[in-house]
Amino acid sequence: QVQLVESGGGLVQPGGSLRLSCAASGRIFSIYVMGWYRQAPGKQRELVATITNTGFTNYVDNVKGRFTISRDDAKNTVALQMNSLKPEDTAVYYCKRQQERVDYWGQGTQVTVSS
Repeated sequence: QVQLVESGGGLVQPGGSLRLSCAASGRIFSIYVMGWYRQAPGKQRELVATITNTGFTNYVDNVKGRFTISRDDAKNTVALQMNSLKPEDTAVYYCKRQQERVDYWGQGTQVTVSS
């Protein structure tokens, strides 16, 4: 089993920044894909960004240039730096780790962008 714990959510004004972090523990394998997803009220959960153990990254179009995903394998953490935040970025953000073809999810952290 793998446990994921997110942190770093909160309330921020439009144009502001937040940094989310996800710490993985448990049965960790070196080959993986980790990512951030988000779910706004009344909407389906959507992909935000992913990163592989080799460092390959992928972003949804509406966050490109504003969000950056990074990893620290020594600490088994993945971060999402979010800049130039917009009200439409408001959602619960979830961390996901995929390894050995199994998906593990964190409990989510709320991000609210509002003036």
